[in-house]
Amino acid sequence: MFVHSTLYRVCYADTDQMQYMYYGNYARLYEIGRVEAMRHLGFSYRTFEENGILMPVMDMQAKYFAPARYDDLLTIRTTVLELPAARIKFKYEVLNERSELLNEAFTTLVFVNATTNRPMRAPADFITALAPHFA
Repeated sequence: MFVHSTLYRVCYADTDQMQYMYYGNYARLYEIGRVEAMRHLGFSYRTFEENGILMPVMDMQAKYFAPARYDDLLTIRTTVLELPAARIKFKYEVLNERSELLNEAFTTLVFVNATTNRPMRAPADFITALAPHFA
């Protein structure tokens, strides 16, 4: 399995009236974690899109255990649990500075051909970059 961690500091605009990070902002954390994990492997959404590959989110599930608060330094741990085919599933764990699990989520994205708008297999070079993490 492939695991990558990214840091994110909660800013004031992320919080709600209760001074907690607003629940809707967690999806943005998942995207930040996912984008940085892919970048670590040498890929970017921009490159995929320039090559005619889109990656829309098909499904998202999240559980909240404790709130993140203004100025907390969060770790977004992003995991790819299995080699993708036409879909890729990500797991996210959001932890605070004390390594307490605040949130856990899963997203499923689909590789889509931008011209035909039909699902397609994950690019071979992306699979090749991920494969050593599943040996």
